[in-house]
Amino acid sequence: MVFSTKLIKNTITALFAVFPLLCTANVSDETQPSHADTEAHAAEGSHSENTGEIIDTNSKIKAFINHHLQDSHDFIFFSDEETGEHYGFSLPVILIDNGVKFFSAAKFEHGEKIVEAGGEHYALYHNKIYKTDAEGTLTFDEHHHPTNVMPLDMSITKNVMAMLVTALIMFLLFTGLAKSYKKGPIPTGFGRILEPLIIFIRDEVAIPNIGADKYRKYMGYLLTVFFFILILNLFGLTPLGINVTGNIAITACLALITFFITQFSANKDYWKHIFWMPDVPVLMKIALIPIEILGTLTKPFALMIRLYANISAGHIVVMSLIGLIFVFKNWIAGPSFFGLTLFISIIEILVAFLQAFVFTMLSSLFIGMAVQEHHHEEDHDKHTEEEPIII
Repeated sequence: MVFSTKLIKNTITALFAVFPLLCTANVSDETQPSHADTEAHAAEGSHSENTGEIIDTNSKIKAFINHHLQDSHDFIFFSDEETGEHYGFSLPVILIDNGVKFFSAAKFEHGEKIVEAGGEHYALYHNKIYKTDAEGTLTFDEHHHPTNVMPLDMSITKNVMAMLVTALIMFLLFTGLAKSYKKGPIPTGFGRILEPLIIFIRDEVAIPNIGADKYRKYMGYLLTVFFFILILNLFGLTPLGINVTGNIAITACLALITFFITQFSANKDYWKHIFWMPDVPVLMKIALIPIEILGTLTKPFALMIRLYANISAGHIVVMSLIGLIFVFKNWIAGPSFFGLTLFISIIEILVAFLQAFVFTMLSSLFIGMAVQEHHHEEDHDKHTEEEPIII
């Protein structure tokens, strides 16, 4: 499709003409005083009123960002502030508390109602479920945290639903790719996009870090974690408000899986380098043991924090830039922050791929360090025999 220069110029001119009408707030006649001695009082009242509006807007933006980052029992697409209506659907609640309690989160009415199930009463407070009485009494500590007992919550929350959808997408994509290989050596459809990514993970991540003779054993996990994180990161850039990889509980689970695979795949050389490092003085070996043990724990911790912090920071920046459009209500700030938000969103697409790649790369590196074989004594003897002695 070709656009003429004249059409583009006319469109830009029309946008600049309409933006002041849409973004500039009009002052009502009631705020304009008729006497000179009341102008100062009116100005002071106007300043106080505007400040209150900015504070209220900032609190709304902060609440919106927190709501986007947190998990929820409801999948809300958008809300109407004037009517208080929420448009979306509720998810099932599954509680383990003297048996299994199963009901819809819609009964909570977004925390406004107390739910009675199996003779017990439950309240929803900040997206967490607490046991309470029929009146919904909640007790708080000095930090304003509820002290009520929390039942074991096995609910299908928004993050859980996103992971289930991601798992289904991955299953359909990879089964479709496998079926396409039965028809010929060249994949068809979306498999043409998957194949270069799979080959990239194999040739640039798995083989260099794990080794050509051992990489196949871990390819299933590396491909799974790469596409799992990638799809969830891309979901987080949509208006659906999904922030799975920005949840530290999710990144901790992924890091623990890498940790357990690394430890259970490790050979004797790996443990020897941790508890009794070769070619090192005895006193130094004793000093290095706690450091090496700590190193095995800091590796999954780095995986967890890196993914969590980068994804959360990206979402906060994008949401904050969108919020600034509503803080600075004028025709200059609106397009400026909108353009900056669009630019950051494009960068976030790159970050989505990059974080999935980094997590997979570091996982393969840690696994490779655990399975590689060392031949210190043999290498030392061979080097001594082949090296000529210079007198």
